[in-house]
Parts: sequence; C-alpha cells; structure tokens
Amino acid sequence: MLTNNSRKQNELEVVYIENLVPKDHILRKIDKYIDFSFIKDLTKDFYCPDNGRPSVDPVVLFKILFIGYLFGIRSERQLVKDIEVNVAYRWFLGYSLTDKIPSHSTISQNRIKRFKDTNIYQEIFDNIVLQAIDKKLVNGKILYTDSTHLKANANKNKFTKELVTKSTKDYFEQLELDVNEDRIKHGKNPLKKKEKIDENKQIKVSTTDPESGYMVRDGKPKGFFYLDHRTVDGKYNIITDVYVTPGNINDVDPYIDRLETQIKKFNFHTKYVVADAGYSTNPICKALSQKSYKAVLGFRLGPHVKGKFTKNRFQYVKELDGYVCQNKYFLKYKTTNRQGYKEYVSNSNNCKDCKYKHKCLTSEKAIFRTIRRHVWEDYKDEVFKFTKTEKGKSIYNRRKQKIERSFADPKNLHGLRYARFRGIKKVSEQCLLTAAVQNMKKIARVLSHLFFDLIINYLKLFIHINTFQNANA
Repeated sequence: MLTNNSRKQNELEVVYIENLVPKDHILRKIDKYIDFSFIKDLTKDFYCPDNGRPSVDPVVLFKILFIGYLFGIRSERQLVKDIEVNVAYRWFLGYSLTDKIPSHSTISQNRIKRFKDTNIYQEIFDNIVLQAIDKKLVNGKILYTDSTHLKANANKNKFTKELVTKSTKDYFEQLELDVNEDRIKHGKNPLKKKEKIDENKQIKVSTTDPESGYMVRDGKPKGFFYLDHRTVDGKYNIITDVYVTPGNINDVDPYIDRLETQIKKFNFHTKYVVADAGYSTNPICKALSQKSYKAVLGFRLGPHVKGKFTKNRFQYVKELDGYVCQNKYFLKYKTTNRQGYKEYVSNSNNCKDCKYKHKCLTSEKAIFRTIRRHVWEDYKDEVFKFTKTEKGKSIYNRRKQKIERSFADPKNLHGLRYARFRGIKKVSEQCLLTAAVQNMKKIARVLSHLFFDLIINYLKLFIHINTFQNANA
C-alpha cells in the first residue's frame, strides 16, 4: 500500500548522542583503544599558558585531521562541513549536536603557522607505534620494506632543466679498496688513485613544486612524484617507519639508514628484513651481511638479450675462481675494473665450434663470451641462498600480504595517490598522518577481535564446565 510521509522536521526531541553512533563504528573502536592524551603534552610548548584568546583543544584539532585522513576527505573546508552533519564525527570529537565546529581556517592556520617546521607529525606517528608495541601488536622480528609513488601537485609539462652534481655513494671508498685488494690477489697492479672530478647531470625541476622529482621507471608513469618509503612489522602489519623522498631518488639509497633508525628507536630485536628485487644490489647485500639480522630479498635473472643465455646459465666455481658454461668449458679470470666487476672470458677456440654458440655469444661478430661478477657478489649469493630455502620462501611470499597491502589500503581509502600539498615537509605530513590513522584502525580492529575471541572462548569454557558438572551430578 502506498503511503505518504508528510511530517515536517519541526518537533522538539531529546536525544542522547551516544545512542546515535553505531556500536561497531570504527571511531568507537579507535576511541576505546587509542590514547590521545599524549598530544596535549607534545603541543603544550606551542601555546601560551596564561595569555591570549582561548584556543581549540589541540587534541580535538588533531582528531579533526585524523578524521580527514581516515575517511579520505582531502579538503579541510569539506572536512568541517562533514563534521557539522555527521553524528559519529561529533561524538568522536566530544561535541554535542549544537556545538559550533572550529572553522576550516583555524585548522589550516594552525597547520601552516603553529606547527610549521616542527617534528610534531613524526612524534604523533611514533607514539601510535609505541602504543601498538605496548599492546603486543608489534615485535619487530620481521620487517617488510618497499616504496610507492605519490603524484606531486605539479604539472609534468612545466619544468626547467638544471645541472646538478652527482652525489658520491658512501661505499665508493670501500669499493676502491676492495677492487685493488682483488687485483693484487690475482697478481695485477692496483689501480691508480683516480682524481675526484665532480660529475654533473641534467635533471628536470618542476616550476610548481621544485622539491618533487621527475620519475622515470619501467612500468611506472612519468612525471613529478614523491616516494613514500615505509616499513611494516610482520606480526599485524603495523607501519613502523615512513620516510618521504623526491620521486627521482633510488629506493635503496635510504634503506639501510631507515632500518637502523627504527630498530634503534623502538629497540627492536629484528631477525629478518624483507624487500623486493629492487633492493638486492651488491652494496645493500654487503651492508646487510654486517648486521645482526638476515636479509630476505627478491632476485631477478639479470639483463639479457632475447634468445641468449643469461649469466645464470653459467656456474660459478668458487674454488677455481671461474665460470663453467653449458658445454663444460671454463671461463677464466681476466681483470677487475674500477666499477668493481671481475671479468671472466671464454677461450675463442672453444666457442668457435660450440653447439651453443648462437645462444651464448651476444652478437654475430663476437668470438668469445664475457661474464662479469662483482667483487661483493658473494654477499648477494648468500642472501639468495637463504631466500631460496623453505624458510626464506615462506617469509618472502608473505611480502605481498604485508607491505603491498599496506600501500593498497591508503591509495584506495585514504587519498594517498596524490600529494595534497607542495614541498617535501608537507608531503611528509600527509604520509605520516595517513600511516598513523592506518595504524589506529589496525590496532582498534585487532584488539576488538581479540577481545571478542576471548569472550567466545570464555563462554565455551563455561559451557564445557557446566556440562561436565551436570554429567557427574
């Protein structure tokens, strides 16, 4: 039967805001399991204790930001409008149905002025991680690391070209020593000390956001981006570290430093560190071999020409310091170059009549095959050796469920595909607060499930005891 609701909303009602928020709302869980009182201690030095106009409670101020990042509301103006009409948001902030919500300009001005050039966002993120540690949701035993790109708030067609000096890697001095040591071991003269000459390269610099970087990677979009390097703990996927760089920085550059930073900060007793094949470089493998934890890194077959044998088809014989090809011929040591690669070459007479000649030699004019092996490649072999074990495979196979899922969630739900602001400090703010609300959500959901499971197990035990007592009565 068709009905017509002609009632007007002009009746006076007495309501209890607590009853208007669903019992299973995520904000209820977060409010129950996350302690936000630490924010007042972090921000007290930014306010005058006894002078000026009354401010918005800093806890409320940051809770407003948390709501925006949690529900993917990019505009602070829109965020205030949503809070005004959303009962759950008002309840979470401690506002009644008639309380006036702070202006969007109050939120933005505090962010732009009061907390500018402070470490407040990093401290908030770290405190949430510490709360997860206290609740036994993080143990630091296995750490998964990767990076994802955020499109910078910049037009990729608006840029200038500038010459910049190439940075010298920290390991170059040690590499030079190891190269000469290897040459001496093979009866060759050490390389002469090369005079350091600054090398320049041309890069694109955005005129809109100069601190972003022009990213060019296989399978990735080209343009100005930032990179969010993050690490998650293997127990419950709690994010333990967030670090932002321009999009033209290599993933491996901040890797070791960020691992050591979080291990020291949170006093982790880490046993395994996990990353994809992009991190399995010779310098990284060497650096990790000197640590107390074991590396589990992905590996690639390496560069190759289609239809030709790759380096992996040659067997390295450590005792003879040489390679054996598919036809059982030996490739002997020739030299070690300045880049750190030992070169092994085959005998042209053996290659001349070899049945694998067309698959092995890299071109029609080539008469012998050269294999290059880095002076630090033994460290990489040790890493891959463990990765290929059952234990290593088990740890590495969980990578897509850990770090990959940690990136998929914020991109789909929390607006992490695009940078909201310009400048690396402001983009760091976005990434840190996004990771913080991800951790809040994870902590709240895990603890609520654990509590529910505890109640169920208690009821099962109670029923079992009653049944046993009745049976023996």
